Amino acid sequence: MLKLFISALILFLMTGCGPGGCTASNPPASDDGSASAAEPSETVDPAAPESAAAPVDEDPEAALAENLEILSETVKKPSSSTIPEKKKGKIIVENVVELDKTVHDFGDILLSDGPVSCSFSVKNIGKEPIAIYEVVSSCGCTAVEWTREPLQSGKSGKVTATFENADGPIPFDKNLTVYISGLGKPVILKLRGYAHEKEYSLEELFGAYRFGPIGMKENDIKVGNLEQGHSRSEEVQIANLGRKSAKLTFTDVSEHLSISVSPNPIPASSKAVLTLTVDASRDLWGKNYYFATPVVNGTAPGGKISAWAYTKEDFSALTGEQRAAGSQPFFDNNSLSFDRAAKGEKVSLTFSFTNKGKSGFTCYKAECDSPGVTFSPIPSLAPGESGTFEATVDTALLPKGDNSLFITLTTNSPLRPIINLFITGVVE
Repeated sequence: MLKLFISALILFLMTGCGPGGCTASNPPASDDGSASAAEPSETVDPAAPESAAAPVDEDPEAALAENLEILSETVKKPSSSTIPEKKKGKIIVENVVELDKTVHDFGDILLSDGPVSCSFSVKNIGKEPIAIYEVVSSCGCTAVEWTREPLQSGKSGKVTATFENADGPIPFDKNLTVYISGLGKPVILKLRGYAHEKEYSLEELFGAYRFGPIGMKENDIKVGNLEQGHSRSEEVQIANLGRKSAKLTFTDVSEHLSISVSPNPIPASSKAVLTLTVDASRDLWGKNYYFATPVVNGTAPGGKISAWAYTKEDFSALTGEQRAAGSQPFFDNNSLSFDRAAKGEKVSLTFSFTNKGKSGFTCYKAECDSPGVTFSPIPSLAPGESGTFEATVDTALLPKGDNSLFITLTTNSPLRPIINLFITGVVE
């Protein structure tokens, strides 16, 4: 009976589906490569005033896992992060599970191909038996099956997903949230690809960005959200559009970025996989860009490959008691407005907040998604202390008309590691 209740709770929280039907068919998932991982969001502020902008859960999968811990003792307390890490070509999660991959890229497929399927291998590398007790798809267009029996130490199971491929000629990116006993948080698996109505040449598919004969579909590669002490990888397809093989190397590679290509050399008129791995650094917080200059057959054709990742603190090993003992910043208002300002005018707004936690508060980084916004130093606060900081908006760098500016604070608060603030106003 408990198992049925847990399954129903998972389905309701992740999809909004219950006995009365579904309220959302494709909800955002966690920061482990989910559909909404591009921009972090704020955890709920239960004491925020009613006039404040409604905050959003920063990590819904983590919250769900915590609810499941209360309901079932089969889920162990977190001992380390479930951010997968590659070790000698294998993906290890908490030294409990080994995965063959976390992303399956179908590449370019045709609508006429119909449904497409893939499988992910899950091996128990721990000492205790584990079980895959639920897999939730982010979309009703993806069906899932998985190994139901417990996996003894050294044994493997699998998660199989089938994408209907009926959404039309569009890129697709679907998430599978996999709940495994013995892990503190669920693992996120991804299915992605491009569905087309007809066949296209390599030049048509990969001609958007060129580095000599090397073509790419995109050059603003999202590596995703990254926790301190870990690394994160992203794979993208590239193509050799030339008539001879191309050996691809890199120079001027940003610190904390590693990059590789397979196969390399890339045969003429063939595809390859470009893998970018970012290692977290305590010198870098929030959103950061990383670059590498391609060198093809010993010659740099010009241009750089660009990737970005969002780095935040790793709180996964903390117990619930330790999380509650951390800092807890609460803002008087999450959203401020400069009302109206003449183009070129600089306006300043003051955010006020209090640390209602039991430990000192620190903001690692403040940043805005729009140009022309600068911040005064954000004070570190002792428990119970209040403080303010200013955000100054240079309207010369904003378009005329209504503007909504999105501010992100990366903090040391276990309950509120990412905080979203907003500035609105009209530039005349």
